[in-house]
Amino acid sequence: MASRDEIFDNANGDLATGELESAVEKYRRCVEIDPEFFGRFPEAIEAGKRATELRPNDQIGWTSLSLFYNRNGNIQEAEAAGTKAKILSWGGKVAKEG
Repeated sequence: MASRDEIFDNANGDLATGELESAVEKYRRCVEIDPEFFGRFPEAIEAGKRATELRPNDQIGWTSLSLFYNRNGNIQEAEAAGTKAKILSWGGKVAKEG
């Protein structure tokens, strides 16, 4: 059975490559193993920022990043990321996909 840290590392890899559903599942497993695990918000924020760079029009990526910012106390950044998620939910675009 994989350790919490191994699962977290795998989730970050999934997030970085745009496999968001898989990343979310693995992050959930980390929290099941250790409910206080996501005190590592700076790392989660960096992974979330990378995911939104790779897939700028992915609503789940922006929503996750907003949550990470919020939990870390970065309210202004959380609101900005949340706004981008809302724009995408309404069918808009955040950036041109290349």
